[in-house]
Amino acid sequence: MVVSLSYIVYVLASLFNPISFLLYGHHHDHPDQYSSSTSIEHNHNKVALFVFGDSPFEAGNNQYLPNITVEEDAAIAWPYGETYFHHSTGRFCDGRVVPDFIAKFGKLPMLPPYLQPGPHDFTDGSNFASGGAGVLETTNPGLSINLPTQLSYLKNVAKLLELKLGDLEAKRVLRTAVYLVSIGGVDYMLFYSTYPNATESLRSEFIANVIGNLTVVLKEIYNLGGRKIAFQNVGSLGCQPINRQSYGVTEGCVEGFSTLARLHNRALANVLEELDLELSGFKYSIFNYYDALLDLYHNPAKHGFTNGSDACCGIGPYRGDDCGGDNGTEPYELCPNPGDYVWWDGGHSTERANLKLAEQIWSGTLNTTGPYNVKQFFQQV
Repeated sequence: MVVSLSYIVYVLASLFNPISFLLYGHHHDHPDQYSSSTSIEHNHNKVALFVFGDSPFEAGNNQYLPNITVEEDAAIAWPYGETYFHHSTGRFCDGRVVPDFIAKFGKLPMLPPYLQPGPHDFTDGSNFASGGAGVLETTNPGLSINLPTQLSYLKNVAKLLELKLGDLEAKRVLRTAVYLVSIGGVDYMLFYSTYPNATESLRSEFIANVIGNLTVVLKEIYNLGGRKIAFQNVGSLGCQPINRQSYGVTEGCVEGFSTLARLHNRALANVLEELDLELSGFKYSIFNYYDALLDLYHNPAKHGFTNGSDACCGIGPYRGDDCGGDNGTEPYELCPNPGDYVWWDGGHSTERANLKLAEQIWSGTLNTTGPYNVKQFFQQV
C-alpha cells in the first residue's frame, strides 16, 4: 500500500488541530449551506477570498468559542437563518451575508467559518469574521475574535497552503487573493457608550489608535503576500434601530455615533492612499457603506423596500433589540416578509439588503466603490 506524503500531512495536521488545521478535503455540510469544488487539481485562475471583520461579515465563528451561549450570540438560534438556510448558522441575518454573495459572484463556494470543525479547502479562502470583534484587542475580549487574532488565523492558513501546494503556488494563492474587510464599528460603539461627551482631543486620539492598529494588520497581510484589500467602511452607526431605540431618538439618528464613523472613514481613506504609495503592488477598494446604508435608511422605496428604519425582528418601538427572545423564552415580534425590510435585527441588514450591498462592492462605480471594485480584483489573476 502506497501512502502519499499529502495524506500523511493531512493526518498529522488533523491530530494537532482538528478545528483549523484540516486543509485537505471538502465539505460535507448541508448542501444549501456549503458547497465545494470537486476538482483535486488547483485551478490557477481561481481567486481566493479571505474575509476579516465583525458581525455583518460573520459566517458563524463565534459559536465555536468556549462558553458562548444564546445570551452572547443570538445568531446561533432561531429565527436567524430562516429565509435561506431554514436554520441558524451563526450569521447575524435571516439568510446570507455580504461575503456569501461576493464568493458567489467570484465563482467560489460559500466560505464556512474558519473555526468550523472538519475539512477546509483554503485555496478557496476562509472567513475569519466574528460578531462583536474590534480592531483593538480590548474590544469584547473573550466574546469575539479580534482583528489581530483573525490575522493569526491567516498566518496558519499560509503555512497550511505551503504544506499542501509548495512554496511557489502557496505564494501565488495569497498574492492573487482578495482580502475583504469590514471592522471598526464595534470599537466606536463601545467608545461612544463609555465616553458620550468625549472631547475632540480624546476622540481624535482613539481614532488614531484604531487606525494605527488597523494599519499594522494591513502591513502584515501585505508581508504575507496580500496585494488586493477591499474595505467596506464603517456604516452610519447612529441610524441602526438598536442605537436609535437605546438613545430614545424619535427623529433622525444618534449623531455622536455617526460622527465617529465619518471621522474614521476619512482617516481610513487617507491611510489606504498612503499605503498605496508606500507598498509596491498594493491595491485597495473602499465601498462607501456609510452612504449606501444611509440611502437605504432614508429612501427604502427607491431600492424596493417598504421599511428602512425598523427591524424585522425584535422588541421595542423600532424592534431594535432581542430578536429571537433569548432563544424563544421571551416574546418578540417577527415581520412576515424580511425582504420588505432593510434591517433584519437592531444592527444587521436582511439578506435582500445584503445582496444589494454586495452588488455595489462587486461592481459599483466610483461614486460608491473605488478606486477599484472587487470584480476588477477578481479579474486580476
